[in-house]
Amino acid sequence: MKGKRLSRKERERERQRREIMAAAHILFSERGYHGVSMQEIADQAEFAVGTLYNFFKSKGDLYQESMLEETEKFMGQLTKVLDEPVDEVAKLRSLVRAKGIYFLNNASKIRIFHAELRQASDSAITELDSKIQTKRLSLMKDVAAVFESGMKKGTFQRIGDSYILAKSLDNITHSFLLSWIENPEQYPYPEDPDVILNILFKGLIQD
Repeated sequence: MKGKRLSRKERERERQRREIMAAAHILFSERGYHGVSMQEIADQAEFAVGTLYNFFKSKGDLYQESMLEETEKFMGQLTKVLDEPVDEVAKLRSLVRAKGIYFLNNASKIRIFHAELRQASDSAITELDSKIQTKRLSLMKDVAAVFESGMKKGTFQRIGDSYILAKSLDNITHSFLLSWIENPEQYPYPEDPDVILNILFKGLIQD
């Protein structure tokens, strides 16, 4: 029930869960899924390892919860940008910048996750990637709405389906960002969002 006050026991349990999640997040971000044991997470959180299993059935379960919580935070930041009271062009520029800022602040964690994903040696990682992709698709609907709004106003030409345009922008920025975190000196992420957006804003073929 909304607004229900938690009991002392419930508050204590929630506090323990938050502390376990915080410890797991630090270790997974530094060393990845395969580089961390449940015992090390327990030591970091200052709990007995059995306490962790009162909340999470396995390390894979804890890893997914930790990463999905961070994904929700990331998606929330992007959704907030798309809700800003500005025009469609400004929304897309803010979106490209916001993605860059997040990747900059979380480069090590993202680099480790994608390295592990390429190995695809554990179901926890492949399952997590599937869940993250589902959340990305949900965000794409919001981005598609920006393109659709811009086309209805005449700001954008209707060169394609709004959802396809949203997916195209997502894939372009994702490619830029992954190249950047793997080799930041050779593939720096553009400070000017239009370097990326002009791939859509301006066509290759001269009229």
